[in-house]
Amino acid sequence: MTKPVLHAACQAFIEQRMAAAAQAMQAAQESANSDTKSSAGDKYETGREMATQERDRHAAQLHQARQLAAELARISPDAPCDAVRPGALVQTSLGWFYLAISAGRLVVDGQEYFAVSGAAPVAGALKGKRAGEEALFNGQTVRVLAVA
Repeated sequence: MTKPVLHAACQAFIEQRMAAAAQAMQAAQESANSDTKSSAGDKYETGREMATQERDRHAAQLHQARQLAAELARISPDAPCDAVRPGALVQTSLGWFYLAISAGRLVVDGQEYFAVSGAAPVAGALKGKRAGEEALFNGQTVRVLAVA
């Protein structure tokens, strides 16, 4: 079954983002802590402030990754779908979409899939559609071939 594999790939994407953000936060904190006060006090304060801002930026990225993890946790990859909704694997005339989180292009067994969030424009256009139905997306007609 492809959905559990895509779900796991989305989870790995989130874990990688969380690890990168946590590591960057730690590096920025260490940089701020290692800055020693010199006779040029302004230079010291500016360096510490820049490192603090960098740490805060990475903390925000970590928070966003945690939100993605919570969003993904609400989706059961084993639940069957007969209409386009979060958790659905949708084959369209544009390609395959997994409605979960915005993780981008994923390749499973040589097949390309796009993991998109429910807030993505393509997901909005396809929402509630069933196999055989069509939707308008970016000025073109998109045919839903299958929903799983």
